[in-house]
Amino acid sequence: MTRATIKDVSRVAGVSIKTVSRVLNKERYVSDDMRQKVEEAVARLNYHPSQAARTLAGKRSFQIGLIHDNPSPYYIFNMQAGVGQRCREADFRMIVQPCDINSPGLVDDIGALIDQAQLDGIIMTPPVTDVGTALAELFRRKIPVVRVQPGTDLTATSAVYIDNVQAADDMTAYLISLGHRRIGFVTGHGNYFASGQRLTGYRQALQRAGIGFDAALVFPGQFDFQSGTAAAEALLALDQPPTAIFASSDDMAAGVLAAAHRLGVAVPDQL
Repeated sequence: MTRATIKDVSRVAGVSIKTVSRVLNKERYVSDDMRQKVEEAVARLNYHPSQAARTLAGKRSFQIGLIHDNPSPYYIFNMQAGVGQRCREADFRMIVQPCDINSPGLVDDIGALIDQAQLDGIIMTPPVTDVGTALAELFRRKIPVVRVQPGTDLTATSAVYIDNVQAADDMTAYLISLGHRRIGFVTGHGNYFASGQRLTGYRQALQRAGIGFDAALVFPGQFDFQSGTAAAEALLALDQPPTAIFASSDDMAAGVLAAAHRLGVAVPDQL
């Protein structure tokens, strides 16, 4: 059986090839009536456009780049899963590009990715989101950008973020409401604005409750399991150990739980 072409869809739907292309590419400014005719013709003919044909017709690659420099496999795995799912729903492809924000070749690497893959847009995750030279290069190229959890200049691009200060305040306030006064805190990686924001929220909640800040209860983490384990071991070894520990990422929290279990500290009865 001969495979249906876009010309066949155009003929059956009674519309131009350009209109078929607009519907297939999910463009706006197509009437509901025209869209319905094309979709019915596509279903009737069992038409499946090739990626090459879509790219040629719309002068687009239908590819989105996801750029990351993240020490947490769990975080980036979930980020890729979410972006990938949305790309599949929209018939786009996701291209994942790890990078090093401290590399002098970062901007060149991003530029090469855009040129080679002809990306239609880029999603930047922290800490890449706040690298000024990388943003400047994307602005120069006029490529659409969405930043995840930017720490500065939230209006510079489209962005997806939460209020880290308020979230950490809420978490700490909850522990205080349970009666805890000595609350350990495991900070995140120093390259991330969110790390400082979460520490601010922690201190803010303590101050509001009249609890003095104790630097001995704050341990530096790296957003990974190992640093969570190290933090718990150090905090629980204090002469006056905390009765609760707030780890500012899931990976570090898992490390805290593992250390507590190994040390024979019952959770949540003792911690």
